[in-house]
Amino acid sequence: MKKNLLWRFLLIGFTVLISLVFFLPNTPLFKAMPEWWKKNMPNKGIILGLDLQGGLHLVFEVEGDKAVETSTDRYAFLIKELLGKKKFQADVKRNGPAIEVAPSTQEIAAAIKENFPLLDSTSSGQTLSLKIATKEMTRIKDNAVDQALETIRNRIDQFGVSEPTIHRQGENEIVVQLPGVKDPRRAIELVGRTAQLEFKIVDDESPVAAQLPQSIAPGDEDKILAQLADKIPAGSEILFEKKVNKETGVATKFPILLKKQAALTGNLLSEAKVSLDSRFSEPYVSISFNAEGARLFEEVTGANVKKRMAIILDNSIYSAPVIQEKIAGGNAQITGSFSMEDAKDLSIVLKAGALPAPLKMLQNVTVGPSLGEDSIAAGTMAGLIGTVLVVIFMVIYYRLSGVIADFALLLNIILLFGAMASLNATLTLPGIAGVILAIGMAVDSNVLMFERIRDEIRTGKPPRSAVDSGYHKAFWTIFDSHVTTLITAAVLFQFGTGPIKGFAVTLSLGVMINLFTALIGTKAVFDLINSRHDVKKLSI
Repeated sequence: MKKNLLWRFLLIGFTVLISLVFFLPNTPLFKAMPEWWKKNMPNKGIILGLDLQGGLHLVFEVEGDKAVETSTDRYAFLIKELLGKKKFQADVKRNGPAIEVAPSTQEIAAAIKENFPLLDSTSSGQTLSLKIATKEMTRIKDNAVDQALETIRNRIDQFGVSEPTIHRQGENEIVVQLPGVKDPRRAIELVGRTAQLEFKIVDDESPVAAQLPQSIAPGDEDKILAQLADKIPAGSEILFEKKVNKETGVATKFPILLKKQAALTGNLLSEAKVSLDSRFSEPYVSISFNAEGARLFEEVTGANVKKRMAIILDNSIYSAPVIQEKIAGGNAQITGSFSMEDAKDLSIVLKAGALPAPLKMLQNVTVGPSLGEDSIAAGTMAGLIGTVLVVIFMVIYYRLSGVIADFALLLNIILLFGAMASLNATLTLPGIAGVILAIGMAVDSNVLMFERIRDEIRTGKPPRSAVDSGYHKAFWTIFDSHVTTLITAAVLFQFGTGPIKGFAVTLSLGVMINLFTALIGTKAVFDLINSRHDVKKLSI
């Protein structure tokens, strides 16, 4: 008995010690700890959520129609490539949501149907009209949201935000919560940037290229496009390169005529990193393609020697160097008037990948830290008042046994915060509510056992037998109630959003710890008292 009791107290002491070590980073004492401790021992603790420490709350809508347009463009390119390989003479172009192939023959229609079963086709005279099937269109839009979610998560991870909350909402919305963000503008730009990298050949041979103005002021782009709208050749487009005078800071834009079809895209990248120019120490982004990208890059540069290739990100030209020779190895550079911060952000979005569709911002809320401080103060005060009232009630109503229950309550709080710190859990306002609820449940379990013990004492059993019998009979009632609560918490965590997940985490930990403190903690104290003294009457 004594050996068993010793092990129980050692277990309680060990769990308390571990909990205090994990929770230490959340206390002022952590700053006084030596450097070896900070480096080798737990140093994060409990992390405050957006509603407590302030930060950024964003809601984006994924424009799925744009993803469908991109897929339609890709199908048009693949169909053109297929017909070329089969030696069919046909014109392929995209007209709105449809792809038109002319002239239409049975052989062409059969080849397209065989290779592209997800396209619906209708024939009108000599033209074959193709559209993405409705079911496939729905899949593309749904997949665009999932891809956007993963891309945003990768960008945020590389940006270095601690404990972000990123989840899908409804059919096509994404919620992003970034606690503690110090530069909201930079974070918004990083998250919402489409980052569609393209390499296009400059169409300098067209007569329209000679008619373009040498330079324009920023803001005149639409005016230039309107003037030249009827002159732009089919299959070409005008985009603009921006340059900033380093001495004056004045920005100028240069219109460039390009082939509309991208020769290469950023989805074939394997690496993007910031480098410094050896002559001027200016940052640029060095990119590398994967094996397939390197092969295509070599083919494209070899077929367009002495022509210019524009490097385009989100329809803005960063540079348009002349291809001097075929480039093998799959390496290229993106240069521009970059600050080091701009270059780092560009490398992040390129490494994380382009968004499959543009994002439309629906909500942008900056939560101030003062609100968080008020919330923490209010939650802490509510918890303290509730705890003090419970402690006083237990002592008055159950006397010495109430003191033992209060010991279990203190143990419960220590272990709960230690467990949350060990998981680096995010504490939110609902999480504080979960902590307070866990405290109430801790007392409730002891109330059930104490009432059982009282019943046993009324039957004439001695204190030791009454305690053992009371714990034994109350065990399954407590266990069943806690398991059902744990199941509820699991459902809340699985299907709830960020704040609800925080509540579910604290509730789940509280339930499991409460079983330990109620069934092992208080029982160990009762057994210690009964083993040391010949108790005739139990103060309960």
